Amino acid sequence: MMTIKQIYNLAIELGIKNDLRGSKTVKDKLSRIKSRYQKLSDKQKEEFDQEKLINPYSDTRFFGDPAKKVKRVLTGIDIGTGEVMLARELSKDKPIDLIIGHHPIGPALAGLNEVMDLQVELLAKYGIPINIAESLTQMRMSEVARGVAAVNHNQAIDAAKLLGIEMMCVHTPADNLVANFLNKEINKQKNKLTYVEDLLNLLKKVPEYREAIKLKTGPKLFTGKPDRYLGKIALTEITGGTSNNKQLYEKIAQAGIGTIVGMHIGEEHRKEAEVAHLNVIIAGHMSSDSLGMNLFLDELVKRGVEVIPCSGLIRHSRKSKKK
Repeated sequence: MMTIKQIYNLAIELGIKNDLRGSKTVKDKLSRIKSRYQKLSDKQKEEFDQEKLINPYSDTRFFGDPAKKVKRVLTGIDIGTGEVMLARELSKDKPIDLIIGHHPIGPALAGLNEVMDLQVELLAKYGIPINIAESLTQMRMSEVARGVAAVNHNQAIDAAKLLGIEMMCVHTPADNLVANFLNKEINKQKNKLTYVEDLLNLLKKVPEYREAIKLKTGPKLFTGKPDRYLGKIALTEITGGTSNNKQLYEKIAQAGIGTIVGMHIGEEHRKEAEVAHLNVIIAGHMSSDSLGMNLFLDELVKRGVEVIPCSGLIRHSRKSKKK
């Protein structure tokens, strides 16, 4: 049995361990934040988000009693008031101790832009000059911050609070698990990956993507052609909060990247990628999110937590042995 805080800490731990930037880079950035915090005035410290001292992923938070013990969770990709009511209904038979969503809610959604700086170092690892990656990413971060500012961030949290149900969202740590998983699979097969269709076929072997094909949401090619050469593959569209600045596609191509793998892409971004002659493979949004959440949820199952999937989660268990 785990407490909510233990589940939260595990999410952060797995997020750092699977971060494509490397855990040292993440920990160094945390150290810089702590150092800057110590220099703040008392008033500034009062307004500072204390979780940022231990959690590098602002889009992952818990809402409720951290000491509460968790035996059974309801979990899905998007959690709203409907899922909160579902949890109450399911609790009539057997208690739901915690709702775990993937997409951020509450302050985790309000701070979504803050996690996007992950993309700066990731882009640099793929050869984009870090000063260009940083400048364009910061422009997009400001845009995202303005975009989420008007959202009713706490709607589901308020409903859960009235019903006495605890909540959590695990976003970038789960996305990091997807990115690391796909990176390893691609590296294992790199000698067999020559054409775009080779990578598409590899993705289609992943259970979540295979199931998504039945739902007409499986891996698809958004720009390029199946018989084109892959070139260098970059996972720049998998983690880091949300899509980056569309101006980056030209820079990505100039860095020698031939193919991008992502979860989703907007039409304006797709057009820019096409102009840059990039192959863009979209693995699928709900299916990719499901893959990341499944890798996380398997760790909870190993520790004795029962998982009830809902809200678009394509549940596939890779590990079921209790720890």
